[in-house]
Amino acid sequence: MTYDLYIGDRTFSSWSLRGWLMLEKFNLPHRVHMVGLYGGTMAQDLAALAPARLVPALTTPQGDIIGESLAMAETLAELHPDAGLWPQAAPLRARARWLCAEMASGFGALRGACPMQLQHVAKGAPPSDAVQADLDRIETIWASARALSGASDGWLMGDYSLADVFYAPVAARIIGYDLPVSKEARAYCMTTISDPAFKAWRAEGLNVTYDPFPYPADGPVTDWPA
Repeated sequence: MTYDLYIGDRTFSSWSLRGWLMLEKFNLPHRVHMVGLYGGTMAQDLAALAPARLVPALTTPQGDIIGESLAMAETLAELHPDAGLWPQAAPLRARARWLCAEMASGFGALRGACPMQLQHVAKGAPPSDAVQADLDRIETIWASARALSGASDGWLMGDYSLADVFYAPVAARIIGYDLPVSKEARAYCMTTISDPAFKAWRAEGLNVTYDPFPYPADGPVTDWPA
């Protein structure tokens, strides 16, 4: 029972990272297929998966095509109820769904100003008011999740869940652009990027070189945290 996952460039495709983590972290067998997100062949590569038009896209072992990360998440949780994608306790499950939905529809300023890149840490200008507002909101909902779950560190809901999947690229943005957040939020970001699955994803992406780099830094850069 193996899923087929279609993804874009690992160094940049935040939604692809989410799709992969929800399979990899919950031990769901899968094959990965690369789509030419930056090579200009995405439409051609996804033609057989219509009406899917963006990455990630998923096909089930039964041949069903699923687009959109939230739909993928709910489908996998439904098909694998014992895998622990959502928290077991109903209040935590509801809160995790809320966090994932807000991520899928919000934080446009952060996502626009700081596109995910996993190559280096860019130290540019201070965040705009809109980006800072997004960061403040993220801190608020992360803290609320911890207050509900009782987790003082580690994953948001105690055990790893889809909430951590959906916020992994947010953590990568905070680290990758050295954005100002509390020590608690930065510790969560470091937990995320230090996770073996995330590190494996990033390492695979670094095998590909780009000239020019799609997102040149406006200021100095430093190495990605070890």
